[in-house]
Amino acid sequence: MRPRSGWAMKPVMHEPLSRLRRSVLYVPASNEKALAKSASLPCDAVIFDLEDAVGPQQKADARERLRQLLQGSGRPKCETVIRINPLSSEWGTEDFLAARACRPDAILLPKVDGPRDILDADAALDETDAPRSIRFWAMIETARAVLNVGAIAELGRDPAARLSCLVAGTNDLAKETRVSGRENLRPWLMQVVLAARAGNLTALDGVSNNFRDLEAFAGECAESRAMGFDGKTLIHPAQIAPANAAFSPTAREMAEAEAVVAEFARPENRHRGVISLDGRMIERLHLEQAEALLKKAQAIKENGE
Repeated sequence: MRPRSGWAMKPVMHEPLSRLRRSVLYVPASNEKALAKSASLPCDAVIFDLEDAVGPQQKADARERLRQLLQGSGRPKCETVIRINPLSSEWGTEDFLAARACRPDAILLPKVDGPRDILDADAALDETDAPRSIRFWAMIETARAVLNVGAIAELGRDPAARLSCLVAGTNDLAKETRVSGRENLRPWLMQVVLAARAGNLTALDGVSNNFRDLEAFAGECAESRAMGFDGKTLIHPAQIAPANAAFSPTAREMAEAEAVVAEFARPENRHRGVISLDGRMIERLHLEQAEALLKKAQAIKENGE
């Protein structure tokens, strides 16, 4: 790793804790129609893809289309992310420079194997005098990434670091490990969630390839939320509504959270560590969970939903 002294002069840039990432849609940067449509979609974030979704002969044109979109009036209002090719590839440097020029909210780094990949990208971005507001998201899609995910996520604890999100790359992970079936990926997905929480990062689940079966997709989203993920990456606009619904607080959850907050607000309970509510023992950790859920609900409301 780089000497810690090199980080001391960097200004700290914290992300909003209430930022929504329930639905994060991949959009091929080579698809002109999809690019134009991206600004009107109700997803929380868009990942403009210069990597897997763009063929070798389309790379240069895709970069130019993306520049025109993000530097023009058609730029989406939601969070914008650009997935580049690995910096070690023949397209990586040009992708990186194009992404920097577009000033996205984040750059998604593929094939991350360990902390060094994040640190090298961080150093490269600093050399271009890019604003500190540009963050990094990391794809966890290799066997080495899963083995090193704790060390990768630890960068999220550094107040001057750019890392803000871990993205599970389930297709690539299944391909590399020769594992079949989502059920066999679950232990590794839980490692991604655990590492993200330890590193104070957002965790996004991988894509569901069958975009026509929305009932099955909704079930996968429900499972993903139960596993602790903040949202899901998507490959089709039809998946946006089910993802937003699955990762939003339900009316029952909000009512329960409001009851917990109200009970702790009573004068006799304000300084208590534990109270009783409807026959249940409620601790202050439950109050923190309730306040976080209500804050998320407020963010969704402010988002116009």
